[in-house]
Amino acid sequence: MTATNFSTPQSTVPMLEARSITCVRGERELFSKLDLQVSPGECLHIRGENGVGKTSLLRLLTGLTAPETGGVFWNGKSIKNDALDYHGKLLFLGHRDALKEDLSALENLRLYAAIDGVELSEKEAFASLWQFGLKGREDLSVSCLSAGQKKRVLMARMLTRRAQVWILDEPFNALDTQAVHELQDLIVQHLEGNGLVVLTSHQPLAMPDLRVLDL
Repeated sequence: MTATNFSTPQSTVPMLEARSITCVRGERELFSKLDLQVSPGECLHIRGENGVGKTSLLRLLTGLTAPETGGVFWNGKSIKNDALDYHGKLLFLGHRDALKEDLSALENLRLYAAIDGVELSEKEAFASLWQFGLKGREDLSVSCLSAGQKKRVLMARMLTRRAQVWILDEPFNALDTQAVHELQDLIVQHLEGNGLVVLTSHQPLAMPDLRVLDL
């Protein structure tokens, strides 16, 4: 399988924007009046020490939490007011792997495809799992997989979800060197297909069209 190519109408350029957002957790202000923009073909790498608000920023960008001030916009429209359109184009992978431990890798992939409303044949599901080194492990319960193998299942989901916006929280954790290269290649393919990526990582990244935001 290859990454999806997202067409962009010439009259409008989809863009993920944060406008003057402020994030408060408890009594602590993590950041204030933050602006950012991510356009098709761009990857934004959010960096910073633990506790500065990287994950909180990702949750704001997904709409899971609301900013204290300011707003998040997709293609010029507030994601608060047009959540269905935005979430239909969004894939968010957080710290937790969000896999069903009692289901197999194949069952997880097909379950999430059904939840996401994506048509995914068994042949396509097998191909995506094989692409990321899981041949022979498709029918194993996820609880039997290593942390790195679970990440590979999520990489297969990234490929099959066909979402234009990827928001990824520390996606390279628990991956060996080979898998890191495979994930970077997957992200590059997504960008080449007019996808957008926002991610956090403590690792240095070598990818084209990469911008960095230090919190």
